[in-house]
Amino acid sequence: MERANVPHTTIQRLPGYLRCLLEAEDQRMPVVSSVQLAEMCGTNAAQVRKDLSYLGELGTRGIGYDVEALISYISSVLGITERRKAALIGYGRFGGALLGYSGFPERGFEIVAVIDADPEKVGTEVDAASGPVAVSDVSELEDVLRRTGAEIAILATPARVTQELADRIVASGVKAILNLAPVRLTVPDDIAVRQVCLSTDLQVLSFHLAHNPL
Repeated sequence: MERANVPHTTIQRLPGYLRCLLEAEDQRMPVVSSVQLAEMCGTNAAQVRKDLSYLGELGTRGIGYDVEALISYISSVLGITERRKAALIGYGRFGGALLGYSGFPERGFEIVAVIDADPEKVGTEVDAASGPVAVSDVSELEDVLRRTGAEIAILATPARVTQELADRIVASGVKAILNLAPVRLTVPDDIAVRQVCLSTDLQVLSFHLAHNPL
């Protein structure tokens, strides 16, 4: 399967399918139909079949999808069959909350570095969900990223410094950035960036509340 042949919107839905399949596995369901998977994921069966068709011939007509096999295949497509090393840049209240998120190690991600500019935090040891990590100084960012082999940088930093840090992250060789700061990053085309903006999402929710009052 060529990744280039899989639509971006399908790739965005794959983690949701994986989550639902893991729930099905917990419920001891050996096989799941497209209808069942659609109901669990909040979509429709036609969309499920279309998305999974991009990955190959995975199901059996009239029977459905083997849950264990599909979990393994989607995990492989998403590149999470091996542990991915991530660095958290910004150890404020938001960053601290993320650090203990059990979903990281459960989904194959390990926080291998925590980086901050606060001299009172630098040098201290903090508890990540995947194990204790020492806080490094932001002045050593490039060295820390290279030394730990971090593949993903998670930016939980003030907006005013985020682009500068992103530039340094790119220069260090990291190819994937999860940006939690409320600023749009400018990076080279070969850098994968996911933007998470809580304030924007809250405003969208506010819109729905304003136009659909309870």
